[in-house]
Amino acid sequence: MSKFLLILHVLAAIVAIGPVTVAASRFPQEARRALADPADPGAVSTVRQLHRICTVYAYVGVAVPILGIVTGASMGVLGSTWLTVSMMLTAFAAVVLGGLILPGQSAIVARLYGPRTDAGPLPGREATVRLAMLTGVFNLLWAAVTILMIVRPGSTTGA
Repeated sequence: MSKFLLILHVLAAIVAIGPVTVAASRFPQEARRALADPADPGAVSTVRQLHRICTVYAYVGVAVPILGIVTGASMGVLGSTWLTVSMMLTAFAAVVLGGLILPGQSAIVARLYGPRTDAGPLPGREATVRLAMLTGVFNLLWAAVTILMIVRPGSTTGA
């Protein structure tokens, strides 16, 4: 049963986290292009689609830590330091994505699709640079979690 749960956990991570990291990484560059020419329907549509991918897969991504906890419990490793650190990094990644990246993307999408009257200027380069930085942090957190999942320091079954 543990192997089956581990397979589900890894598949969920690949299917859910992969698209978020790619779409979130592409968003700032595409947002810059759309903000430079808000009349370009292709650029604006791309930004909206990337945001939608990030949002949908963020919800799907909730399965990753849930399956991870169930898998860890079935393997008897929930008290392991490497797993505790992984869970903390995963929680931090969720906060970065849900609390900072997605709202930042939403603001840009809303401004691109919203009314132009009395709305002030469109978000500038600073907003997209901030999103790029936050996305880099998000991606590094997932890289660290992946490394911990593979190496499992102190594990008698680890590499």
